[in-house]
Amino acid sequence: MTRKANIVGAGPNGLIAAAVLAEQGFEVQVFERNAKPGGAAVSGSTLGDDVVVDLGAAAHPFAFGSPAFAHFNLTGQGLEWKFHDYPLAHPLDGADSALLHQDLDETVKQFPQDSRAWKALHGPFIRRPHDTLDNVTSPLLGIPPHPVLMARFGLRSLPPARLLTATAFRTREAKALFAGSSAHSMLPLEHPFTSGFGALFGALGQSWGWPVARGGTGSIITALLKVLEALNVQIHTGTHITDLSQLPPAELTILDVTPRQLLAITGSRLPPRYRKQLEGWRYGTAVYKVDYLLDGPVPWNDPRTANAGTVHVIGEAAELAHAEREVAAGRMPQRPFVMVVQPSSADASRAPAGQHVIWSYAHVPQGYTGDAGELIDAQIQHFAPGFKDRILRRAKTSPAQLEAWNPNLVGGDIGGGSLSGLQQFLRPTASLSPYSLGVPGLYMCSSSTPPGGGVHGMAGWNAAHQAIKDLKQS
Repeated sequence: MTRKANIVGAGPNGLIAAAVLAEQGFEVQVFERNAKPGGAAVSGSTLGDDVVVDLGAAAHPFAFGSPAFAHFNLTGQGLEWKFHDYPLAHPLDGADSALLHQDLDETVKQFPQDSRAWKALHGPFIRRPHDTLDNVTSPLLGIPPHPVLMARFGLRSLPPARLLTATAFRTREAKALFAGSSAHSMLPLEHPFTSGFGALFGALGQSWGWPVARGGTGSIITALLKVLEALNVQIHTGTHITDLSQLPPAELTILDVTPRQLLAITGSRLPPRYRKQLEGWRYGTAVYKVDYLLDGPVPWNDPRTANAGTVHVIGEAAELAHAEREVAAGRMPQRPFVMVVQPSSADASRAPAGQHVIWSYAHVPQGYTGDAGELIDAQIQHFAPGFKDRILRRAKTSPAQLEAWNPNLVGGDIGGGSLSGLQQFLRPTASLSPYSLGVPGLYMCSSSTPPGGGVHGMAGWNAAHQAIKDLKQS
């Protein structure tokens, strides 16, 4: 008798969970609220029919090295990665941009004074990027695949990024690069463990880079859908599941949703203690997104910056720390941290010849209701005089609009919940089986579970394997 499984939510985690179960012989059905699969990893035409805009994620250091994506050979399904001259640039006032090279030695040539400290911080993980990613995408409360390497990572991760930046580095370039990477935690840089984000993002950038997918992030989903088609997975789009009773009978159900939706869908089915823990889940820093179509490349003060995939637009490390503190306190800074991705400088398929697509967002307070578009314009203009004159079209997306498009992005939080306090480790609750919902056959696989946000599919991979293991032991 064929075993059956349901997946609710067709983001990368849900689709990978479906693929794992189908590969193990399950008859799998996926139910997706939106008109097409992909969650926040899709592309669209919001700037014109001949322009490809990434509606959610844009640059992909995790997707490129994802063990789940490698297992299903997405590049064999047509996924192609495009690389920039530099994974990352960080513009500075009155100086050239600090550049993260896809090579450790090239990076440290910019700051000889900090060469030893920079190499000590990043070197072990640059030499073993796949093992590093295996460690950080595994459930944090279990035994990591590479314990000694994980211990070294843990020691470097513990200090707050602001403290490590101030004590380890002397040059503004090294401080800015490290602080910018640490800000991907979406936490104030005074928080413990924010240095781990700086070390991780920097190491991946200096090993395999922060590539973009040719043709848009949606190309990752297109490749995944080919895998699922070969495995006979059924995908039902335009199907909004609001209660488990809407699903067909199945031995396993895996939900690619965050705690807020989970509580609504499961009703009173969860154990009371577990439900109470989920009710205390906190959502964190949000983003305000602006996409631009330009009549040429961004006119950065340092022209090399136009050849970087990602640009952290804020200035000095101290300015970044101040902006992130303000956002966490619920106040919108006048000079926010802005992240820019320039996909078309490596992938000409994104826009008509001579034109460029620019993807950007600013960190804003949770549930922010203001208009941060002008602040984002001003930040880029500050380091790229003439930028505003090159804008042909722009599309703004507020936190509320992000959530309306994808309910997992609660209040504009793109990480499935704040990483502050114990939520960085206990996602979504204190359990050695973080994907199990305390009800036989019911699991969760969103970014609210380990390893958290990002396009990598590893929460779905881990949840599906946990479900299979539990079935075998029952």
